[in-house]
Amino acid sequence: MRVIAGSRRSIRLITVKGEQVRPTTDRIKETLFNILQPHLAGCSFLDLFSGSGAIGIEALSRGAKEAMLIERDREAVSCIRTNLKATRFEDTAVLKQGDVLAVLRMMRHAPFDIIFMDPPYRSGIEAQVLSALNASALVDEHTIVIIEASADTDAGFAEELGFSVYREKKYGSNKHIFLEKRKA
Repeated sequence: MRVIAGSRRSIRLITVKGEQVRPTTDRIKETLFNILQPHLAGCSFLDLFSGSGAIGIEALSRGAKEAMLIERDREAVSCIRTNLKATRFEDTAVLKQGDVLAVLRMMRHAPFDIIFMDPPYRSGIEAQVLSALNASALVDEHTIVIIEASADTDAGFAEELGFSVYREKKYGSNKHIFLEKRKA
């Protein structure tokens, strides 16, 4: 795994060993960031369920002004710290260790431009996260929210939580669901 493009292009990243973490492949990461590229320059990026930190790091490499990464697993947090050091983004990224829902409820931050979440597949936590985001000041009508999920995930729950699906990009066994906050 590596940084695909931008100021830290080609820097190798480490990942947590084991089956609990599913790193986004370089091919899928490249497709995702090609879609997001027009929105990255100077943006604030929130990476939920960060794993190795590769998504938040890619955002920073491609021009995000800041990235906040939230991860609960101690080993993954250690991996993220190592990757932030390797890419020299320790001062640009904020790493918060803890349960995503608990951290979101405590956060005080202006709305993020882009929020990416890659929760455990088929856990149902996406709905809880969207509910927490909708009740917070972390999103506004300009925020792009992306969920990485299994290909068979139905995002119909997003509507009742205040979000509209405006795009889905499928790749084999998984997909990215692009959401925006519904206008009141």
